[in-house]
Amino acid sequence: MRLLLVHPSALMYSEIFLRLEPLGLERVAGAARAAGHEVRVLDLQVHDHRDLDREITSFRPEALGISLNYLANIPEAIDIARRAGRMLPGCFVFFGGHSVSFVAADVLGQAEGAVDAVVRGEGETAVGPLLAAVRDGGVQEVPGVVTPSGPGPAPRMLHSIDDPRPARDLMRRRNRYFIGELDPCASIEFTRGCPWDCSFCSAWTFYGRSYRKASAQAAGAELASIREPNVFIVDDVAFIRPEHGNAIAAEIERRGIRKRYYLETRSDVLLRNVEVFQRWTRLGLRYMFLGMEAIDAEGLDLYRKRVSPDQNFQALETARRLGINVAINLIVDPAWDEERFRVVREFALSVPEIVHLTVMTPYPGTEIWHTESRRLTTRDYRLFDIQHAVVPTTLPLDVFYRELVRTQAVINRKHLGLSTAFGAMRVLAGNLARGQTNFARMLWRFNRVYNPKAQLSDHSRPVRYELPLPDRLDVGDRRLLYVHSRAPSHAGAGEGAAPSRDGGDGGDGGHGGGGTAAVTRDGGGEGTPAPSADAT
Repeated sequence: MRLLLVHPSALMYSEIFLRLEPLGLERVAGAARAAGHEVRVLDLQVHDHRDLDREITSFRPEALGISLNYLANIPEAIDIARRAGRMLPGCFVFFGGHSVSFVAADVLGQAEGAVDAVVRGEGETAVGPLLAAVRDGGVQEVPGVVTPSGPGPAPRMLHSIDDPRPARDLMRRRNRYFIGELDPCASIEFTRGCPWDCSFCSAWTFYGRSYRKASAQAAGAELASIREPNVFIVDDVAFIRPEHGNAIAAEIERRGIRKRYYLETRSDVLLRNVEVFQRWTRLGLRYMFLGMEAIDAEGLDLYRKRVSPDQNFQALETARRLGINVAINLIVDPAWDEERFRVVREFALSVPEIVHLTVMTPYPGTEIWHTESRRLTTRDYRLFDIQHAVVPTTLPLDVFYRELVRTQAVINRKHLGLSTAFGAMRVLAGNLARGQTNFARMLWRFNRVYNPKAQLSDHSRPVRYELPLPDRLDVGDRRLLYVHSRAPSHAGAGEGAAPSRDGGDGGDGGHGGGGTAAVTRDGGGEGTPAPSADAT
């Protein structure tokens, strides 16, 4: 069967700081190809809709799958489905991905017949059986698949994340993927899932608090196959288990692989496993994202981070000592007033690290969706990108955006302005000599993208598709939030239990390492960690 897989367009944040390969979609493509199907992938982060129309016309896919890790992409995806249906009647159209897994039935209703099915949960296990059922019948019986007639059996998890390997060879324009000065940059997954349970996060609810590890041999083999000199490790929290981080490091050393790395982790994990991170600096670890989320204990308790302010600041000192450039995320509470914004600006200017802000946003699949959603001021999918306020603000909305952008501009002045460009001239020159312009373009785009008047006007756009309100749910039994109800029972799958309180997927809603600033394994999207532009 001819299958076309599509990643939607970039959202606001990735217009500047990064553009990541759609790793999850590549893995789904690998699974489909292994099942004998002819597969193509088109990434609208680096292509446009005219390219998509030409691909549909020339390839004439029998099935079209669209990845939806971000709520804000749902209107675009529905419009693509409608257009594909007109261009190619009879093509089976399905959605999948992190965010759409939590609103599958509602999106099918909004699509009004343009979408045949939504895959909930992991796509690698579902795509082969789904395509077989499209050909032979029985789509409703495929685990994880929801159709307009209702849900089928519960989704299944991979027993091991060693396979399938991502079909990177199907990606065109790979030189367009980058994160900060790491240009070009590939992505890789060493672990999947997060055992913490932060209230703003849906990574743990998606995977049912499971945690799986790739074998060191598989990780090393995949790294060795990557052509790019830079690699972003997409794990929600890197090196939770020190023995795993050390095993992969040993495999990299054995193979003689030399690359530069960017990863995400938690402060308490860094402090507990300093030796592992130090070893990785010798292998090329240059950048780290820490999801601090708040600079005071009250904020950390609110988001159930289970880490203290002292630990956060100790982690920053540790990273500095190791020579790792750090980007940190703080969650902006819409209740902030001008004084709170001022305090955060002073903090951001007082530390050498990049400070990035994301707006507290209730997402389906998170606990705060069920505690905050009754206060929503909008249900426009497009505004659920952690750069817009979707619950009431203490300040008038125009003043809130003014203060938000004014505070966010600290990044521009500290790390993305003209002075940084001079400081990073060696990096720029090297990238340009290789024909890589992503980092250079990033340096001067902030003011064009981050505009308080534009963000305010986004609230006035006509709304065609609205996010559904949640059903009443007792979050006391948090298993009701899960997409995957349990971890796979397999010796190599990793631990499914949560770490102790003192020991502590992409997609919307964040994760244990980066909070609402999530980088999912399905490619760059909103709110990902602000990469340093400093020369190293």
